Amino acid sequence: MAKIKYLVIHCTATPDGRDVTADDIRRMHCSPVSAGGRGWKQVGYTDLFRLNGRVERLADNNEDANVDPWEITNGAAGYNSVSRHIVYAGGCDEALRPKDTRTTAQRESMADYVRDFHRRFPSVKIIGHRDLSPDRNGDGVIEPSEWTKACPSFDVASWLKEIGIIQ
Repeated sequence: MAKIKYLVIHCTATPDGRDVTADDIRRMHCSPVSAGGRGWKQVGYTDLFRLNGRVERLADNNEDANVDPWEITNGAAGYNSVSRHIVYAGGCDEALRPKDTRTTAQRESMADYVRDFHRRFPSVKIIGHRDLSPDRNGDGVIEPSEWTKACPSFDVASWLKEIGIIQ
């Protein structure tokens, strides 16, 4: 456990109101490129927050096996060996522009999950995928102009304060 540094929050970059399942994620990530997938050997996340707030565990290519909580997934290049990755369904408006589309149920289940995770692993820093972008101007702050992507389409640091987590 000592090697894990980050819990990284992602969005599926799908339109507001479109639900995504664990099977959808498996297809998107593990199907061959020729079939519209990314051709990865492993999914990018350990847990998915559905629109109704249900948390679905994601599995490796053996659909009967749960991903170990500390198993390396493909969530963020260069950070996978030191991170756990979770994702919520949504993150875009109908035109696929970044938007915090989390439903009330998603917000509640994510808050419960993250609070519990932080209680169990207080030394692991909780961040959004965009917070892994390079600080191009070297001022110590990763600003919107420096984001490689907008994921998860909300400010994780501010949200953590809202739910009572101080890192």
